[in-house]
Amino acid sequence: MTASNRTIDRSDILPMGEYEKIRKQNKQKLLAIKKDRRISVGPHATFYFENYDTMWSQIHEMLFIEKGGEEQIADELSAYNPLIPKGDELIATFMLEIDDPVQRDKILHQLGHIEETIYLSINGEKTIAVPEQEVERTTEAGKTSAIHFLHFPLTSTQKVALLSNESELVLGIEHKNYGHMARVSDTSRVSLSSDIEI
Repeated sequence: MTASNRTIDRSDILPMGEYEKIRKQNKQKLLAIKKDRRISVGPHATFYFENYDTMWSQIHEMLFIEKGGEEQIADELSAYNPLIPKGDELIATFMLEIDDPVQRDKILHQLGHIEETIYLSINGEKTIAVPEQEVERTTEAGKTSAIHFLHFPLTSTQKVALLSNESELVLGIEHKNYGHMARVSDTSRVSLSSDIEI
C-alpha cells in the first residue's frame, strides 16, 4: 500500500480476518498521514485531502463494519476510486463541522452552493474546485450539505510549483456568507505533492 498508487483493485482488498489483525496498526499509520492532509479554513470548514492510503482504509472500514461481502466490495471500489488523485489534481473531502445541531442547521442554510466558491491558489494562480456531480449538494431551500467531494485540477505550472519549496499555497472560500482563507503549511504541501505526477 503506497500513496503513489492511483487505483485500488480487487486484489488490494484484504480478507476481513486479515484486516482485523492490522486494523489498529493501520489506524495509527493513517492518523500520521491525515495530520498533514487536514486543513482548516475559517471556524467551520475542514478539508481532508484524499489519496490511495486514505481511500484504502475507508473501503476496508466500510467492509469491516457493514460486512456486505463481495457485492459490497464492487460498490466500494466504484464509490471511492474516483477520490484517489490520478496525478493531475488534488482531491478533498470538504466538511462543514458544527457540533450544535441547531446552529449547524442555521449555518448550512446560509451556505448554499458554497462548494462552487472554493479555490486553491499556488503562487497566486487559482484553481477553482470542481464538485463531484453525483448528487445535488444544495437543496431548493438553499441548505448545503455538510459533506462535499472536491477536485482541484492543476496546470503543469501549478504542479511544478507544488513541488517547489519556494511555493506558497492558499486554500480559500469566497462565499458571501463565509469568506475565509488559510495558508497551507510546508509539511502539508510536501504531503500533497505526492499526489501529482510531472
